[in-house]
Amino acid sequence: MKYRAEIDGLRALAVVPVILFHAGFNMFSGGYVGVDVFFVISGYLITSILIEDIEAKRYSIGHFYERRARRILPALFFVMFICIPFAWMWMLPNQMKDFSQSLVAVTLFGSNALFWLEGGYFIAAAEERPLLHTWSLAVEEQYYLLFPIFLILAWRFGKNKVFWMIVGVAVISLLVSEWGWRNKPSANFYLAPTRAWELLAGSIAAFIVQKKGVQSNNSLALFGLIAIIFSIFAYDETTPFPSVHALVPVVGVVLLILFADKDTLVARLLSTKALVGTGLISYSAYLWHQPLFSFAKIKFYEQPPVSITILLIAVTFFLAMLSWRFVEQPFRSSSVVSRKTMIALAGISASCFLAFGLLGVYTQGFDKRFSENDLSFLSVLSEDNGEYTTKRFRELETSEWIPGKKKILLVGDSYAKDLTNAVFETDIKTNVSLITWAISARCGNLYLEFEEKAKYIKGQDMPRCRNSSFFQDENFLRRLREADEVWFASRWKHWQAKLLPQSLELVSEVFDGPITVFGRKDFPSFRPQKYVGIDGEKRINYSEALSQTDIYLNQSMRGISRQYKFIDTQSLLCGGDVYACKVFDHQGNLKTYDGVHLTFWGARFYGESLLASDADFK
Repeated sequence: MKYRAEIDGLRALAVVPVILFHAGFNMFSGGYVGVDVFFVISGYLITSILIEDIEAKRYSIGHFYERRARRILPALFFVMFICIPFAWMWMLPNQMKDFSQSLVAVTLFGSNALFWLEGGYFIAAAEERPLLHTWSLAVEEQYYLLFPIFLILAWRFGKNKVFWMIVGVAVISLLVSEWGWRNKPSANFYLAPTRAWELLAGSIAAFIVQKKGVQSNNSLALFGLIAIIFSIFAYDETTPFPSVHALVPVVGVVLLILFADKDTLVARLLSTKALVGTGLISYSAYLWHQPLFSFAKIKFYEQPPVSITILLIAVTFFLAMLSWRFVEQPFRSSSVVSRKTMIALAGISASCFLAFGLLGVYTQGFDKRFSENDLSFLSVLSEDNGEYTTKRFRELETSEWIPGKKKILLVGDSYAKDLTNAVFETDIKTNVSLITWAISARCGNLYLEFEEKAKYIKGQDMPRCRNSSFFQDENFLRRLREADEVWFASRWKHWQAKLLPQSLELVSEVFDGPITVFGRKDFPSFRPQKYVGIDGEKRINYSEALSQTDIYLNQSMRGISRQYKFIDTQSLLCGGDVYACKVFDHQGNLKTYDGVHLTFWGARFYGESLLASDADFK
């Protein structure tokens, strides 16, 4: 296949926005579309190679897989090896266990499935997963595994029919992705069936170029470039993806492939030395950036300052040049690294990753790296305790009022579940009958009609939130009329506080009893690594400054809720000092396992603080 410098330039246009997006630069809010650009390029290049080999009757599936292995595995395995010592030094047991699982998944080309099962791409915890970005490699590897087999089996029906088969499958995949973002957004993002159409778009372009050659059309090529750039700056985390929105960058890449002949303005721009050079090392740069950012956040306990982030970007490209020169290049040449050596090294490396990863899972993240004192402290962050908020709540959840007690309807999200736990871990439970009506915080947890709060809800959460209106639920309205009191507890955001009066007025039209609003609660940026190795007495006295934004939000809510009863949850959980909030109670027990939700001890502290306050819970 004839080399096209502009394709390497296009790779640069893909990798740089991805890196800047993960670095946290808000300007590149849609930088993640760079992955989609890579998908189209991969589909185009692989299909072009396969068509040429099939028509020249030199097609060998073994040779194809060997070339793919030489292209992907050396740099990937090298980066994985480098990650292990840093994970060993800096990761807590639960983080190390997750990392160990990812080592196994990456080795087996299934990391996209693992990260789908573990959570979304845009959640905060994702930033601390060094191998999160390998989900896209897994999608490509699954494509590499299946597409060549499909192509050689279908070729007997004729080249033209194969082309239309690919078009048909691509259209079906696109339609599935449209359904997926509305119903299964996380699976839609990670899994191959809803990403296949992007790779197949490149395959379709390959068939067209193979038949007609690359055309020269400045206008269409420029339109394609603008489409890609537009999506990088116009899209953000709320854009449903992949979906028809992904057509913008995908079609943009296809137009560049089809119409950016070397004589066009766009091709000359993409063929500049800087872009081509960046494109050549783009694979290594993509591999390095996520581990660097992740370990920096783990080490700094939070998002590193801008100066450090810029330094990490520079280090990313420096390491990329080194690994491209000394890892990628030698392994691509069979004269430098023989097939036998390549297979042996790949097999040994894969075996080591599988053994280390499985051992890490078995030993709960190599927990013996820590002292018994530290393990006792960290045990609150284990999987079982980490689910305390929901697990305990489910044990306490009831659907019927208890006769003879004050009937309280508690409405809210996981913060309401924390409050439920606080009630039942203390003597408050002896006087109240509590029914909790829970809804995801992602839906705004406001009691307005969907249309009134839809603009604040992320695009990928739209499907679950569309039917979340309380006032369309007869069971909720019945409970509201039966209750003696109504409590509201939520992860209030500024826009929620702004709309709260309207929401409370709507509730008051149905319920005329007392209403209590529980304010937002937050602890300082919680990083367990800070407390490992600190003795118990120091942990008890350890406190940090709290974000002023959260303090002011509660102050604002107190004013907004002046005609209703307001409980300053933040003040109660911080022992009255909201400016230096302690994450430990007076006995050294951790109040929170994630900086937001409460442990058993945190729930008890919350409940006891409520009892000690002037609130009428006795």
